[in-house]
Amino acid sequence: MTALPAESVSVIQDEIAGYLEKRVKAPILPEQDLFAAGLVSSLFAMELILHLEESYSVTIAGPDLRLENFRTVRQMTELVSRLGGSAGTGG
Repeated sequence: MTALPAESVSVIQDEIAGYLEKRVKAPILPEQDLFAAGLVSSLFAMELILHLEESYSVTIAGPDLRLENFRTVRQMTELVSRLGGSAGTGG
């Protein structure tokens, strides 16, 4: 699997942060622990997984469904990038 260019990873990170900011109506930092901050519940996490799958054409299953992959915007970006997601389709 080929790593995405840095520009694409940056776009994905910005898109995920933008989606979350709209949903939780609060600014989100890339390294902010969304669960510890009380911004994301387990129910919303399931919705977030669906959003990532649909927006970036990835399948998140099995070992990738660990909480650690969804704790921060940076971790979600790394997951999408590792799974071969494409930037610019998120919104």
